[in-house]
Amino acid sequence: MTKKEFVNAFAEKGELKIKDSERLVNAFLETIEEALLKGEGVRFIGFGSWEVKERSAREVKSPQTGKMIKVDAKKVVKFKVGKPLADKVAEQKVAKKSSKKK
Repeated sequence: MTKKEFVNAFAEKGELKIKDSERLVNAFLETIEEALLKGEGVRFIGFGSWEVKERSAREVKSPQTGKMIKVDAKKVVKFKVGKPLADKVAEQKVAKKSSKKK
């Protein structure tokens, strides 16, 4: 789903005008971004959480050349899905597979 598709679905579900939906989605995303840039995590119980982690410098093997190359340390954003959402997705996947067999 693209951002545009999400905005449209959000507008429909929330009975909003698309312009209002887009403004709210942008505000939501900007708020998450601002928190992460401050080094704060964002947690929605039951849905998941975003947090900034530090990845240490390391050496990795280049798949193209086979040579070892150094990768600098950097900060990365990690998302961890909440158990209720993970369970819903897992159940959905099983339901789809079993319905295809019939």
